Parts: sequence; structure tokens; C-alpha cells
Amino acid sequence: MKTALTFLSFLLAFAAGPPAVFSQESTKSGVATEGEEGPIAHHPAGDKKAYSAYAQRDFPTRVFFGDTHHHTANSGDAFMAGDRLSPEDAYRFAKGEEVVSSTGIPARLSRPLDFLCISDHAEGLGIMYQVFEGNEAFMKDEVIASWNKAMKDGGKAAADATGDIVVRQGNGTLPPLIKDPKTVGPIMKSVWQKYTATAEKYNDPGRFTAMIAYEWTSVPGGNNLHRNILFRDGKDKADQIMPFSAWQSEDAEDLWKWMDAYEKKTGGKMLAIPHNGNLSNGLMFALTDFKGNPLTSDYAKRRARWEPLHEVMQTKGNSETHPTLSPNDEFSDFGVAGWEYGNLSLTDKPATPEMRPFSFIRGALMNGLMLEQKLGTNPFKIGMIGGTDVHNSLTSIEEDNFYGKLPFQEPNTNRWEHVSKVGFGKTRYTWHYTAAGYAAVWAKENTREALWDAMMRRECYATSGSRITARFFGGWDYSAEDAKTRYLPSVGYAKGVPMGGDMPKRPDGAKAPTFLLSAMKDALGANLDRIQIIKGWLDKDGQTHEKVYEVAWGDADKRPLGADGKLPPVGDTVDVANATWTNTIGDPDLAAQWIDPDFDPAQPAFYYTRVIEIPSPRWTAYDCVRYGIKMPAGVPMKHQERAWTSPIWYNP
Repeated sequence: MKTALTFLSFLLAFAAGPPAVFSQESTKSGVATEGEEGPIAHHPAGDKKAYSAYAQRDFPTRVFFGDTHHHTANSGDAFMAGDRLSPEDAYRFAKGEEVVSSTGIPARLSRPLDFLCISDHAEGLGIMYQVFEGNEAFMKDEVIASWNKAMKDGGKAAADATGDIVVRQGNGTLPPLIKDPKTVGPIMKSVWQKYTATAEKYNDPGRFTAMIAYEWTSVPGGNNLHRNILFRDGKDKADQIMPFSAWQSEDAEDLWKWMDAYEKKTGGKMLAIPHNGNLSNGLMFALTDFKGNPLTSDYAKRRARWEPLHEVMQTKGNSETHPTLSPNDEFSDFGVAGWEYGNLSLTDKPATPEMRPFSFIRGALMNGLMLEQKLGTNPFKIGMIGGTDVHNSLTSIEEDNFYGKLPFQEPNTNRWEHVSKVGFGKTRYTWHYTAAGYAAVWAKENTREALWDAMMRRECYATSGSRITARFFGGWDYSAEDAKTRYLPSVGYAKGVPMGGDMPKRPDGAKAPTFLLSAMKDALGANLDRIQIIKGWLDKDGQTHEKVYEVAWGDADKRPLGADGKLPPVGDTVDVANATWTNTIGDPDLAAQWIDPDFDPAQPAFYYTRVIEIPSPRWTAYDCVRYGIKMPAGVPMKHQERAWTSPIWYNP
């Protein structure tokens, strides 16, 4: 009975409407459904007109799940790898329709997405279709002609040719003809205008958002510095420009200048989301600019303005942290295997522990505290967001419904062992790829403007592919009782700031910040193991530190916190042989109030929450069962899905 009522509320919410209704709050400490008694929402004292807990409510009440990083056949590498699905196919799939994949497999989501940002590469947008068709202008070049043959041959030849493009993009040896403005300009303009028209066709404010976006693909030396550019605007403004590409400049500062010019020209708005920094070999969050010069105050202001978020999770692994960066974090190895060898193309040089503070978000958040004291602005004041980076037009990333990143990684008996890259004596296989991740956005409505505004203020979070609902607030006077109310968001906003914000000024007499946090399981997913708070701070000597705190956890009566602050494992119900698990451990929802026990008012700090599920089968386990195959012992069959909220910052 301990979880029956709580889980019933999930089922009722799921039956009542689309996935967004999962944001209806209920907490383990004070589970309440409509009609039950509970604390009354806060109203101004003496306001006789105030009765409804929901009247005049002016904060986001729904979380919207979507993908901010998605490629279709308009992306050159996706088309070369065999993707033949258009943006129209991608939108139809995201809205819940069944489509047939490029390899001929019927595909459908368990639940529709709320929004999709198709972010095809600006570099050669739509050009590979012309190469495939044998456009005479391109067949004059031997390299391009070889790509044509590889695409016609398919299989390994097409995969190798796709890798060739990535390497050539990184080392600057792409054939000049493929970048010739006279040859490709008219083609790309036509593709872009059709691209924006398709977004308009499928954009359905209030129900489904098709946000116009594209990818700027800077990859110097194979080091991943990509950014996704998201428009707040529609076709009328987006068509006034052609996307700025890495063929014009691989320096992000030039991209920001172009974004600024767009806003001044059109009156529109843009933001950029850098990709997973784990494959940047220490360049994503370097303490120098693209030219190697020390960061300046002007650089810090511009980066903070244009890049409020960072992609923490996608198919190419996890960029939160790494065991060598966070040796005392027992969950720091998630999504690391296969992606720690080196950069995107396994060229340039192997990755080293010294690079990791400048490749992973936790290191960047800590260095940002230091840079703010030095420069006056924190260039790495970034929120968390997820994306997939799929290159097959299918945002299909649930573990039991994973269609891979590329067409040749779509479901088949031997996809797990397909070689993705070889370098430094290391090999990346398809089994290294993770089924991930989602962007979760707290917005007032499902529209381009509301979602974009929420991203800009960093009121969003990332998941590894599960639709966990998470809330996080920071203030100075949250009480333990506040975590028990079903009006938790009302209290959260009334007394403090949500994820992505800055702590209010410390009141006189306040000893330490207080935080209010809650999480609910995915209605179709695994129970929750725990919620943690990760804190980073800067001491008086300018040294950075980090600590992981256990704040709320499932089966609390059976798992007392140890004297060392560690929590016993939640257990494991996974049946690998059948790719199943049971929700007999953990809890469906958790909530807590937490006070920082180590607070020093003189030390700048950041805090974010990490929500972790109980163990569940990985996509590799589902492949083994469905295809009747065996994989070597080193291939993981289970893991613990999770979510990461955007931080809250404290400034003395």
C-alpha cells in the first residue's frame, strides 16, 4: 500500500491527457489528489477576495519534453549514412505518428513529444542529396564523386564516407567545390526556405512546437565545439538570413557577432546551445578564447548572453562530470565508457585528466565562479539541457525503443558491435552510444516564445531519456513543512527562485540558504532511487571544491544515511535475461527541504539536483532478448537513468 495511492495518481494523470500533465505535483511526504485536504496556497494576508489556489497564478505549471538536437536527411553526414527521412517525417514522428525508418522498420513513440528543434547542419545544408543524385557540378571532383559511389553502395562504404566527411571537416580538407558559394548557395537557400516552411506547417501553438533551429558545426582538429542555434521567431524573420556556418568561421565569437546582427536586423531573438563538451579535448570551457588569448570581461559578457545552456546528455555520452574530475562521486561514471578516449573523431590527441575540468560541465561551473571574481561576469553560468543528436530523423531514445543515432545503427542483430571510430588504439562501437537525452522545459504554455523564454532564463533540465518530472527552488526560509504540500510550486516561487536563477539577497540573520526539491518518476518508467544536491564553491584562496549531498531517497525506512554521508545502494530488480525489472524498490516520488550544512556566506557557490532512478535494463539488453543474441561481458546491460536540473547560484 505504501506506493499504491501515489502510483494511482500517475495513472490518472497519464490517462487524463498528454505527457505534460505529469507535472501535477504529488510528494511522498504529502501525497494528495484533487479533493483531498492539504495546505492552502499562500494568499496575501487579509485578502478577502482570495480563495482559489490557482487564480492569478503566474508561473509555469507544466513541464514540456522535447529534443533540441535533431538531424534529418538535410544534414550531409546523416544523408551519407543512409537517412532518407525529411523534416516533415521527423515532425510527424515526434507528434506521435508511425513512420517507416530509412532501413525499412516501422517506428513509433510510446508518447508524443511536446516540441522538436530540427537542427540540421548549416554546412552544406541539403547538398548531399545533390551529390547522391550525381549533380554534374559536383562530379567534377574526385573526392565528391567517391562519396556518390559510397552512398550508392551503402553499408560500410557509406559509413566510412560519413567518417571521412567528419575528419575532413575537422582538418580543413573538404573539397573547395563543396563550399563554393556560387555552386551551393542557391541550393542551400532553397532548402532553408523549405525547411522553415515545414516548421510553420507543423507548429501548432499550445499542442506541439516546431522551433526553427540549425547547427553550427565547428570541429577544429576533430574537437567538438558545435552549437545549436534556436530561433524564438517564425519564418518571416528566419528567412531574412542564411544560417551562419563553420565554413565561414569556426570561432564562436564570430557566431555571436552574426547572432547579434540577426537580432538587430530582424528584431528577432536567438540563443545557442553548445553540444556535449566531453569530446572537445578541453576546448569547450577553456580559459582562453579560440585564438589562445586569455578570456576578457567582454568575452564573458557575450558568452553569458548568447549561451545560457549546455547539453549535458546525448547519444554520445554524458558531459556532467568524469571519475577523474569527481573521484568522490560514486555516480560520476554514467555515460562515460567509450567517450573518454579522445575527441569526436579520435584524432588530434588522446584525452587526459588535465583536460576534463575544461570538457565537463561541473568543472566549467566551478571555473565560472573563479572567472566571475576575475572578470566581473561568469561566462559559464549555464543551465542543463538534453538533446539526442540523432541523424536518422527519429527522436526515439527510450531504452526499449532505441533506433540509434545513425541509420546503420537502427535495430538489427549486430548493430551493437558496429565500429564507429578507431584511433589511439581505441575503438568506439555502437554499444557505447547511449539512448539519450531529453530537454525538459518549465514553461507557461507550449509555444515557441514560452519555451524559448524558459530556456533563456534556464528554467529547464536534462534527462538521460526518461521523462522524470523535477522541481528545484532556492531561498532563505523554506521549511520542512513546505516539502509536504501539494502546492509545492506555489511555495517555491513565493519564497525563492526556481532552477536557473540567482539566490535572492541574503536577509539579515539568515544563516544558510534553504532549498526545496521534488521529483516524480516517469509514468512508464522506473521508481526513483534518490535526489542529490551537487554543490560547488570557491574558497577564500580562490580554490574550487565540490561535494555531493544525499537529500531524499526511496525506501528511507530501510536505508539510513551512513556517518560518512553515503547512502546504501537501493538494490537491483533487473532480470537481464528477460530485459525486465520491477518497481518493488525505490519510490515513485520524492520531495525534501534541505539546508546547506557547510554554508559560508563569503564563498560564491552553485547548487543543482541530480535525480537517479533504480536500475533498469539498457537498450543492449532489449536487443539481446528481441534478437536472441549474446554480447561480451564488457557490454553493459543495465544502468540507472537520471535527470539534472539547472543550477541555482549564490553570490556573496
